[in-house]
Amino acid sequence: MIWIISFLALVASTLGCGVRQMERHLAGEIDKRSISAARALSSVRDLPNVPNVVGGGPAGIIHGNEAHSWPWQVSIQTSRGQQFCGGTLISKNWILTAAHCSVQPRNDYVVLGQYDRGSNNEDIQVKKISKVITHPDYKKQTKYNNDVALLKLSSPVQMTSRISPICLSSSLTSIRPGTLCVTTGWGATETVSNPRILQEATVPIVSQAQCRQFWHRISITDAMICAGASGASSCQGDSGGPLMCESSGVWYQVGIVSWGHESCSTDRPVVYTRVSYFRQWINEIIRFS
Repeated sequence: MIWIISFLALVASTLGCGVRQMERHLAGEIDKRSISAARALSSVRDLPNVPNVVGGGPAGIIHGNEAHSWPWQVSIQTSRGQQFCGGTLISKNWILTAAHCSVQPRNDYVVLGQYDRGSNNEDIQVKKISKVITHPDYKKQTKYNNDVALLKLSSPVQMTSRISPICLSSSLTSIRPGTLCVTTGWGATETVSNPRILQEATVPIVSQAQCRQFWHRISITDAMICAGASGASSCQGDSGGPLMCESSGVWYQVGIVSWGHESCSTDRPVVYTRVSYFRQWINEIIRFS
């Protein structure tokens, strides 16, 4: 479970964030078969016109499972309908994503309520982006430290059973290594580079010390959180999407898919932007922008 002050779950339930309205099984019953040990993926074909993460592209779900309804998951697409990054709905006007996705307000769109990108029967909402606010300390040269951005939508989202916001972990949140959390996205899998169906994988939180052993001490900062190295991995096309943990039936976003192994190796942890580290910045941007 996610170790966070208990009253936060009550507040979250009252506000309506982090609750899956439509799901095929209850929170906590997510298929755990992706936790089994598995071979590393030797290579994943790069997608065209997709921003790179550590030489491999945006950080699909390897050894994952088809996902059920995650109502805060969004697809960030070009004007031609090409999915290139993920994100999460955090309020009726704001999307949280990764800075390295380099979203362009005039050319890119946010699609909400989508599960099957090949379906014409889903009740989706497509929103223009009025503003992109990248964290002022983000620099690609520093291996995606401070890799966070906020997208302001041109018009408010209409909340439905398929579209609702996720809760964000607070600055007081502390998660024990080994805690099982979930990451989602439409990125590359073992078999396809651009899946139609939203994918999910369950991955354990990895301690900072262990993560630094994998990636060298200088690469992992306090602004990052690691998960995986257990037979599942984020991959090309998932950048900006969530790493989320559940507590008392409420889902909290603890990370943003940032970077990982260039070939999506499932025996190395993926590095996520630590949401709690940036919670004050997020709150200030939403309040004053």
